[in-house]
Amino acid sequence: MLRLSRRGLLGAALVAGTARAEGPVTLRIAYLKSTSDLVLARAHGSLERAMTAMGVRVEWAGPYAAAAPAIEALSAGAVDMTVGSSTAFVTARAAGVDMAMFGYQRLSPAGECILVKSASLARSVVDLAGRSVAINRGGTGEYILVRAMEKAGMALDSVRRVYLSPPDAKAAFEGGSVDGWAIWDPFLSIAVASREARVLADGAACGSENAVAYVVSGAYLAAHRSVVQAVLGVLEAENAWGGAHPDEAGAIWAQELGLPASLGPRLGRNNTPKLGRVGAEAAAQIGHIADWYVANRIIPNRPDIASYLADIE
Repeated sequence: MLRLSRRGLLGAALVAGTARAEGPVTLRIAYLKSTSDLVLARAHGSLERAMTAMGVRVEWAGPYAAAAPAIEALSAGAVDMTVGSSTAFVTARAAGVDMAMFGYQRLSPAGECILVKSASLARSVVDLAGRSVAINRGGTGEYILVRAMEKAGMALDSVRRVYLSPPDAKAAFEGGSVDGWAIWDPFLSIAVASREARVLADGAACGSENAVAYVVSGAYLAAHRSVVQAVLGVLEAENAWGGAHPDEAGAIWAQELGLPASLGPRLGRNNTPKLGRVGAEAAAQIGHIADWYVANRIIPNRPDIASYLADIE
């Protein structure tokens, strides 16, 4: 049975008081087609149970294929909270989106990779010169591709970047209209399991500092910080359960995403690093990504990052 952390229990008490004083509170969450602790919480019903006990009503929106459209919904005021990557967070902050990161989970190196077709002659990142790779603009795909190119000493324009959403990139890769695909789970595991794709470079080979990022709108955090605090407690409990039971977590992700059960063990291995608060180490890594994005002309100017990191105790 899942149990709330001490932080989650404290949040529950605080929110209960808030709900009595202010009336019913709603939390609108955009969830992704992903292997996140948020998906586990939704499948287990743990977030609804915790929030209901506090007088908070949960509304789900999704699933979204990637962080960018979910963050667009948050920016438009349609949802209050979502999950994505630290790279997507940096890009969104560069666009002026008023949101704060409150949860941070380093990505497993095996959870983000550059793929090529199994029959491809490419054996290293250098072999992608003059070829095309499907990526999502400003997000994980573009980040790991350019990191890999930089690490290999390649010119930034030596690979043609094809900007596509994950579903469109999947079709382009399978159809042969692109030579490679920089992608993450669950799309990554699906492609590799098909035996039509192989990993050219994983997150470690790319030098990635990327992470899963839980974000909330600035307005919601200001009005309901204790709700956000309690949500993090629930997610930490789900994360601890997934870390102790990776096969079971992988099975849930496979079922929730409509994937073959055979993918469960791989999903569990790839996606159970520890989740926690946004502390000093996380802040430094996100700052590195922001600096690197500017240096590599992915964003024009460095956004304010520090003011939008919510280190919730």
